[in-house]
Amino acid sequence: MSAALETVPTAADPSVSVRQATAADAARWDAFVLSSDEATFFHRFGWGGVIERTYGHKPRFLIAEADGEVVGVAPLVHVKTMLFGSALIATAFTVGGGLAAASQPARAALAIEAAKLGDSLGVDYVELRSETASLPEWKTKEGVYAVFRGPIPENEDENLKLVPRKKRADVRKGIKAAGEGAIIAEANASVSTVYHLYAESVRNLGTPVFPEKLLHEIAAAFSDDVEFSVVSKEGQPLAGLVTFFHRETALPYYGGALPAARAAHAYDYLYWSLMRRASARGATEFDFGRSKIGTGAYDYKKFWGFEATPLQYQYHLVKADAVPDVNPNNPKYAVFVSAWKKLPTAVSTRLGPFLARQLA
Repeated sequence: MSAALETVPTAADPSVSVRQATAADAARWDAFVLSSDEATFFHRFGWGGVIERTYGHKPRFLIAEADGEVVGVAPLVHVKTMLFGSALIATAFTVGGGLAAASQPARAALAIEAAKLGDSLGVDYVELRSETASLPEWKTKEGVYAVFRGPIPENEDENLKLVPRKKRADVRKGIKAAGEGAIIAEANASVSTVYHLYAESVRNLGTPVFPEKLLHEIAAAFSDDVEFSVVSKEGQPLAGLVTFFHRETALPYYGGALPAARAAHAYDYLYWSLMRRASARGATEFDFGRSKIGTGAYDYKKFWGFEATPLQYQYHLVKADAVPDVNPNNPKYAVFVSAWKKLPTAVSTRLGPFLARQLA
């Protein structure tokens, strides 16, 4: 979705002013986000309240204006944790954010103010989760994450042809099972059902789960632009998914499944049925989201035929000496990941939210 960005100067244009946004700016902020090709679902104003109410971290959203019009936004969140210190991240606890601007002067002004804010707060670093590096004086981290996107044809047969042969066979089995009533897709599932499927799934991967409150806050903040879906067999939910809709894009975001989902092809049908629902509501792009390079999730998305686009996050270092490397692929967390996988789901679900608050 994001257009390629050119590098920008670090001197701000005096015609552009930048300040911290307030609740009174919400409508104008979101109007800009919905009109901007650079902005994503994770730039929406509602994320500030969702994160603050769920985790207690304070949003420090920056809004750029020129001649009374909004010309850029930076949805920064000040994350302070016992384990990983203090950081200013746009947008924390999501895979996107960063700077979205209508002009180079607006982008430069936002970058300068973001760095100044990080300096004044005494954080370790300021992190911009943008797709493309555009700030020449900021540090860049690449080679860790990639995003996967592709079209959603309106025609079902054309959509199926885009799926590589081997994965297409799995999808057909899911479609057949659904046609026979063996599995059922539900687009208006309960938040709790989806959460518990997700919680068990991430526990199996060795990752702490966030509190269920997060999904309830997301549902309240984004209403018709978020969907909770499940695929069940004989009344037993096997796979669940939280999907965001932004402009013409469908973004399946939190997905989880029980081990039994594989044999039933529930996971395959979960994504396929979403594609068809998304097309019916006017979506033309499927954003399969971010995955760490070299992981099973990365390979799974490639099996669906989606091409990977590497992401380039940028950093202004304040107290930190190097860009952070807080992710499960870091070898120093291997022992923790291995131990976490062995916890009972009831225990991991109870402990996970405390740790998840640290993992922005």
